[in-house]
Amino acid sequence: MKSLDKLIIGEKGIIIYFETSELPIKLIEMGCLPGNEVKLLQFAPFNDPMYLELDGTHLAIRKALACKILIDPIV
Repeated sequence: MKSLDKLIIGEKGIIIYFETSELPIKLIEMGCLPGNEVKLLQFAPFNDPMYLELDGTHLAIRKALACKILIDPIV
């Protein structure tokens, strides 16, 4: 298990747990829920924010939030 901000480009993982109860409702509405698959597509300049594919949706989140989302990497 590792945090979402530790993914490398092209790597996938399954969301396991959130280390915060203050996850923005917008992320939850977009499918950022335990059990869903996430894939890192790319980083913005200066490596923040991260551009992800989550349940068929593309979104960008800051590393400060991504470090609070724990995933199980898919090999």
